[in-house]
Amino acid sequence: MGPKIALPVGVGEWKWDGKESTYNSRTVFDYIDGAAELYLAYGFQGLKVRRFEKPGSPPINLEVYEMVSPEDAYGVFSFEYQDDPAGIGQGSEFGGGLLRFWKGKYFVSVYAEGEGEGVEAAILGIGRAAARAIPVMGSEPKLIGLLPGKEFGLVDKSIRYLKSHVLLNQRFFISHQNLLNLSPKTEAVLAVYSRSGQRSQLLLIRYSNAAEAGSALKTFKKAYMPEAGDRDRLRTEDKKWAFARQEKEYLLLVFSAPAESDAESLLKASERKILTGHR
Repeated sequence: MGPKIALPVGVGEWKWDGKESTYNSRTVFDYIDGAAELYLAYGFQGLKVRRFEKPGSPPINLEVYEMVSPEDAYGVFSFEYQDDPAGIGQGSEFGGGLLRFWKGKYFVSVYAEGEGEGVEAAILGIGRAAARAIPVMGSEPKLIGLLPGKEFGLVDKSIRYLKSHVLLNQRFFISHQNLLNLSPKTEAVLAVYSRSGQRSQLLLIRYSNAAEAGSALKTFKKAYMPEAGDRDRLRTEDKKWAFARQEKEYLLLVFSAPAESDAESLLKASERKILTGHR
């Protein structure tokens, strides 16, 4: 954890109990057994946990996860993003008594062990104080900028920045096998698009080079859509469309498109951004 980060010692009547638990990549399983793999997939570096107490009220926990990069902190946040923004950090959500946000290379979670008067305000206050303690901002993954926007039907809060095929399968199942050759050297972004009430999935993947992208495309098509042959598209048994296409070091894939034209428009929009370098 960076030396410049001085976590809050209290907000209002909630005071830090003076104890701070720290975890590394080996011991984090003791704290979040069963969920640690998510953080490790995004380059987990360390975790600090503080507990805030007020007599007669439930305690509030502050968790500050240090990731290897801002892109990874964004990735952890995006993986479960579903609630309304709270205006804290560089991206946040607050719902059900849980505050989640990212700023710089840190992902932060704040929650209470129960309900009570003033608890939600205290959660937000502790979150704002933690965000102020993080002095450096970061950038979203550049891959996000290659997604077509809301004019194409992008569904709000549907963007997931992914670093492994296991995480991909948790959001959109493709295969138990790593058909797309995802690795720590690749990055992927999955987003949902809606047209006339029907949804498509757009998956963009960036590889280290075009040769790796081509190899992954070949492996994927052979296993997932062998009937397509040399074509980059296939109408599936449910009468929807799947596309798989390469552009430089990128793979562009569409799943469950209700119409061939819907998939084509999404791919062409992303291709234009790749070729022009425009966000």
